[in-house]
Amino acid sequence: MDDEKKAHLLSFLKVIPPVDFCCVYGSALHSTNHDKSTMVDFILGVSDPLQWHSENLKMNAEHYASWMVFLGGAKLITEVADDIGVGVHFNPFVTWKNKMLKYGVVRMHDLVQDILNWERFYLSGRLQKPVNMLMDNLDIENVNSVNLRAAVSAALLLLPPKFTEEDLYAKICSLSYMGDLRMLFAEDRNKVKKIVQGQFDLFQSMYKPFLEEYEGKGFLRFSSSENHHAHISQDCGLTVARSHVSSLPPTIRSQMWIKLGKKKVISEYGQVLHEVVIGSREEAAKCMQKVLRRTVMVSSARQALSGLLTVGGIKAARYVTNKMEKAWRSWT
Repeated sequence: MDDEKKAHLLSFLKVIPPVDFCCVYGSALHSTNHDKSTMVDFILGVSDPLQWHSENLKMNAEHYASWMVFLGGAKLITEVADDIGVGVHFNPFVTWKNKMLKYGVVRMHDLVQDILNWERFYLSGRLQKPVNMLMDNLDIENVNSVNLRAAVSAALLLLPPKFTEEDLYAKICSLSYMGDLRMLFAEDRNKVKKIVQGQFDLFQSMYKPFLEEYEGKGFLRFSSSENHHAHISQDCGLTVARSHVSSLPPTIRSQMWIKLGKKKVISEYGQVLHEVVIGSREEAAKCMQKVLRRTVMVSSARQALSGLLTVGGIKAARYVTNKMEKAWRSWT
């Protein structure tokens, strides 16, 4: 993102209460997208959503559904996001300087927990894809390295012995869409392909350190590339599969324990650790996929219901209609 565009987007933060973290993403930022009606998506991290929404209601009440403001204001907005949704409140169709925006507000603690543990696998999934960070007071970019490494391990478990670099990024990109109810009727069927091909260089820069790390461990081997897209082969042995599983977040591993069992192992530092019992690589991959699919399905359903309640029926219908139109065009 060039400095002029970044400065323009940063200026939006001047018309809302202070935030600790801000990133932007979406097809509206792609250089190949000339559709001015496409929304720019913001994720805003704040220490106290209740206080933040209270201040923002005074500054920008028009961003919220009127019935929520009337019935409960910031308290109701926060409770619905936390108790029904996945901890994020979205305000879509916000008009600002002739642009259409959508911004989601999340508690910083919840953001960090999802990044590290994939408890809801919602914003953590978003941060596995390229985003432009505009503000990062708490070094989320560094914290997110745990999330990116886990995404590589999860994707490798699901990939065959030989694949391309584009296949890898597509598999990483698809992790947070597995089980997403929107993919059934309200998303472009080519969404993953478009995200990867439209931002291939950004995926490369994001994941290069982890691919080099895994190459150094002997997990991956790179051969000649075509158009800078490397061909990759991987070690599909049980030892490497166990290593990939150990890189998955604790929440995912604990659910795999329930299905596959666990055993105690002693680390090189003398610590007692719990390890998922893996009979085969295929068994581990299948189990992980089921866990991720269920996590995403539940989160997508909860967030859809939360969005319907918090943004109001008209805005929700408009948002779903826009999504379905894109989906329909991808199928025809």
